Amino acid sequence: MAFALPLPSLPKRYQPAAIWALYILGLCPGLWYFYLAATGGLGFNPVKDFEHLLGIWALRFLCLGLLVTPLRDLFNINLIVYRRALGLLAFYYVLAHFAVYLTLDRGLVFSSIIGDVLRRPYIMFGMAGLAMLLPLALTSNRWSIRKLGSRWNTLHKLAYPVLIVAVLHFVLARKSLTLEPAFYITLTILLLGYRLIRPTIMARRRARRDATASRPAA
Repeated sequence: MAFALPLPSLPKRYQPAAIWALYILGLCPGLWYFYLAATGGLGFNPVKDFEHLLGIWALRFLCLGLLVTPLRDLFNINLIVYRRALGLLAFYYVLAHFAVYLTLDRGLVFSSIIGDVLRRPYIMFGMAGLAMLLPLALTSNRWSIRKLGSRWNTLHKLAYPVLIVAVLHFVLARKSLTLEPAFYITLTILLLGYRLIRPTIMARRRARRDATASRPAA
C-alpha cells in the first residue's frame, strides 16, 4: 500500500532549472573540499582527507539515486526526473576520487599503484565500481534510451552491484565497523532488499487496482 503524502509536484516548466540547481548544489561539497585542501584546511593529511570525502559523497549520491524508486512506490514522492542527475553526480565524485588517488596520492607511479592494489584489495572493489559506472554514465541520455530500448533498463541494473562494491570499498578502507560504515551497510541492504520484494509489492497493488476498477458502482 502506498501512503499518499501532500507534497506538491514541481511544474514541468521549472524542472530543468531544478535539475541544474541540483547539479550545482551537488558539486558544491567537492569544490569546497578542494578549496580546503588547497588552503591547508583539511588537517595533517589533506590529500587522503580530500580523497576520502570525495568517496563519501559518491556513496551518498549512489544511495540517493537508488532511493528514488522506493520513495515513489511506497510514499508517492516522485523524484524520478532527478535520478539521472543523482547518478551522474555519483559518477563525477567517483571519477574525482579515483583521479585524486592516481595523481595526488600515488603520483601516477604505476608500480606504486599496482603494489597498492595488491596490498589493499578494497582498491579493486573501487576500480570495479568505476568500471561499471562508466557505461551507465555514457548511456545516461535520451539517445541511448531510444537506441538500447529494453536493454537500457537491463544495463542500468548495474547500479546495484556498483553500490555493493562501493560499500565494500568503503568498509574495508575503514578497517573497522564503526557507526558510519554500519549505516551504509544497513542502507544498502534496505535499498537492494527492496528490489527483491518490489515485484510482489507491485503485483499486489495492480491486483487491488484491477479489483477496484472491476467493482460495480453502488
